[in-house]
Amino acid sequence: MPPVQRLTKFHVLRGVEGTSGHRRAVVGFAPASLLASLSFADVLDESTGRGYQRRFSHDHSLDFRRYIQATGSATPPLTFNLRPRSDRAWRVKAHGGNVEIIIQRSAGPILAQVDCQHRLGHLRDLNVSLPFMIFVGLTEHEELEIFNTINSKAKGLSGSLLDYHESKLLKDFAGERPELYIALHLNEATDSPWYKQLDLGGQGTSGMTRRASLRTMQKAVKRFMAASGVLQEETPQTVAALVAEYWAAVASVLAPAWAKSRSHFLTKGIGVYALMGILADLWAELRNSGLPPNSTNFASLLSDFATDFDWSTTGPLRGLGGESGAKEALGMLRSARIRARAHLVGAGT
Repeated sequence: MPPVQRLTKFHVLRGVEGTSGHRRAVVGFAPASLLASLSFADVLDESTGRGYQRRFSHDHSLDFRRYIQATGSATPPLTFNLRPRSDRAWRVKAHGGNVEIIIQRSAGPILAQVDCQHRLGHLRDLNVSLPFMIFVGLTEHEELEIFNTINSKAKGLSGSLLDYHESKLLKDFAGERPELYIALHLNEATDSPWYKQLDLGGQGTSGMTRRASLRTMQKAVKRFMAASGVLQEETPQTVAALVAEYWAAVASVLAPAWAKSRSHFLTKGIGVYALMGILADLWAELRNSGLPPNSTNFASLLSDFATDFDWSTTGPLRGLGGESGAKEALGMLRSARIRARAHLVGAGT
């Protein structure tokens, strides 16, 4: 009996039903072309926050296309999910120990690709037989949990994408991952200069100028929190607002460099780390002086030294990277601030 039967109004996938861990699933085989036509990748839309898959990589997918056509090739089961629906677009029918998944042809792509996006991406014209495992009735949230579990250690998968998904799964997001909460606040607050500018690892808004990644920003925020001890005095929500005020000051004081992000380090990793390190110094000074940590006061302090620093990609930050590079960049900014202070004192006398 063939694994796939084509009826007039339905596609039928045959397999055996069981459980994967504690989740209901159907396992079987089908042509790659059919599985590709019946499925879709729910790629994260960064403008709306819907979806969860990474951006599609044609190179990755074409590599698999070449491989799977070679003699001796094989692959683990492609993983899908049939999301709950009220229109009976699909149903599972038992036949003794076997089952049929009956899908209305008019329903279009109905299998959510949980773990097979790049394997199927360029196989729509190939009838090579592939194994599948289809979860039955998982919600989108449950899909996301499984995707993150499967891919948490995957090489090549964006850490920012996994971080973003984790923010959707945590019960006490701000309390458990304050650095991630604050980084996402920068990306989601409409009055933040980073609004929709962080790379989350999904499909970005058309025309968006990508700057730092979510992973980079949260690491920089974590450094700031460790250096300042700010969470011992403030809530994550208050710190998020404080950090947004600071970056508003940075974008204002250094407006020309901010506007030309490709040719300056302000919004690249090394610049983000250095500026968040300086924030720890500025926050401590404002706190000790009794002044509020708002964009006006941050701008006043930044204007004393940051405008004279060479932020260009041909300047002193060029070639710096990693942990040692971040420390060196911060040291450069602190030295620039010391020199500026000495000059101001000298001019005042």
